[in-house]
Amino acid sequence: MTSLFEKLDAGLTGIRLYGIAPPKLESPSERVREIAAQQVARVRSLAPDGLVVYDIQDEPGRGGEKRPFPFLPTIDPETYANGALGELALPKIVYRCVGAESREAFGTWLYSLRGAPTRRLGVFVGAPRGGSQRPGLALSEAYELARAAPTLVLGGIAIAERHLAKGDEHQRMLAKEERGCRFFITQSVYDASSTKSLLSDYALSSRALGRAPAPVVLTFSPCGSARTLEFMKWLGISFPRWLENELRHSSDTLERSVDLCESVFADVAEYAREKQLPIGINVESVSIRKAEIDASVELYRRLASRLG
Repeated sequence: MTSLFEKLDAGLTGIRLYGIAPPKLESPSERVREIAAQQVARVRSLAPDGLVVYDIQDEPGRGGEKRPFPFLPTIDPETYANGALGELALPKIVYRCVGAESREAFGTWLYSLRGAPTRRLGVFVGAPRGGSQRPGLALSEAYELARAAPTLVLGGIAIAERHLAKGDEHQRMLAKEERGCRFFITQSVYDASSTKSLLSDYALSSRALGRAPAPVVLTFSPCGSARTLEFMKWLGISFPRWLENELRHSSDTLERSVDLCESVFADVAEYAREKQLPIGINVESVSIRKAEIDASVELYRRLASRLG
């Protein structure tokens, strides 16, 4: 079986990831161990190439709209990935909100990676929109500083909705590649059209520059209720009108969302194959509801079988 690092080194299609959020910071240690044990068992049963661990930040400035769910701080993703989930013997892609930390703290972390015997994976995230904390590092500075840690393999975020609004997301991706990014993970995909537009511009621009496109990992998230739908829209995820209607008026929103995610992926994957663009999947399980967690497992298995 080809490992995640081998797929990244060769720029191959077929990367399979599963994404989780750390437990709430206020969780008792016994509960943290319980959650970790459940996640370890789930990930082992799915056997993905790698595990994504998110850095959850408050974003009170999203369009001035009230957050549908209250924000509760979570355990530091690096601490959780390498501590409570340390027994999982697979690569972990840890998100890091560099825009929320100082240059000194970031430098200390990078120093700890020097001379590490194995490669590590990370995705840098900028400052949360509208956050009240003092701004930390700019993404560009974080990428530059990260060159001092050659064992760190970086990925970047790609957002089709931003491309739809500004038309330059593919240029952001190319610039991130120049700064060291080896792969991209998208925001959750429900809009096949905007995603294909981004992939088209990225593939064309890459080839115009004589570059092989980096793998683009498409993220999918089950939606189990109208309230979850509102939260996903608040996060900036685009839902075509017809698809939103399907979710709102379905007798089983969760089951319908899994079917729709599979359909959207099939559409985008076929397009990516035509453009010879390497893609992968990342299925998120960030809900605490058992039904939505179970749905993420079902969705992962469906998409992994389609990925080939």
